[in-house]
Amino acid sequence: MSEPRVALVTGASRGIGAAIADTLAARNHFVIGTATSEAGATSVASRLQDSGTGIVLDLSNLDSIALAIEAINELEKEIAIVVNNAGATQDNLFMRMSEDNWTDVIEVNLSSAYRISKPFIRQMMRHRWGRIVNVGSVVARTGNPGQVNYVAAKAGIEGFTRALAVELGSRSITVNCVAPGYIETDMTAGLDESVIEKILAQIPLGRQGRSEEVAALVAFLVSDEAEYITGQTLHVNGGMFLA
Repeated sequence: MSEPRVALVTGASRGIGAAIADTLAARNHFVIGTATSEAGATSVASRLQDSGTGIVLDLSNLDSIALAIEAINELEKEIAIVVNNAGATQDNLFMRMSEDNWTDVIEVNLSSAYRISKPFIRQMMRHRWGRIVNVGSVVARTGNPGQVNYVAAKAGIEGFTRALAVELGSRSITVNCVAPGYIETDMTAGLDESVIEKILAQIPLGRQGRSEEVAALVAFLVSDEAEYITGQTLHVNGGMFLA
């Protein structure tokens, strides 16, 4: 059984992030979950109760990132696990994609992994133990029309993962990426039935994935049992893409 530690999970108010936060809390970790609003942070704290708390973090705003890191430090809990889960999309065909569409998605999905991980790596190095898990996407390998910005960011996350894993390995800090495929969340629930049928036809297991299935893999990767796995991208996609 892994030792209880303190975990930071971004985007913990819903979907995959909420499942990750809940799963880690159920495994006796203290979870600091982030949300973009006060209401969201309050909801995270209410859900986690004694097993964690919620804080406000807007990854598109440098001031918000600084304030969130300050709030975490004020809790006087040393972060041993960082899960970079929060993300955003601004889809458009490339020739119609604005500079803001590009920049905002790169900032939230890629640059945030740098900005959130860096402040806590020194603590991990001091204890010679740490886990960083970055949530990517199957589209980093398959591509997706109308998502050049998002696909580029998620492909960048895989490279970020590999390079950082090489740098931190000597300090017993692992860095891995989990790449979900078509997962059932409130974001996918609004898709037309015809779109869902087309997607399911590409998945050998014939169904959507569940957030809890992604969370279970994250929980394993941050455990003591996974100490010899680093620099990897692990896919949770029902066979939609075979690496």
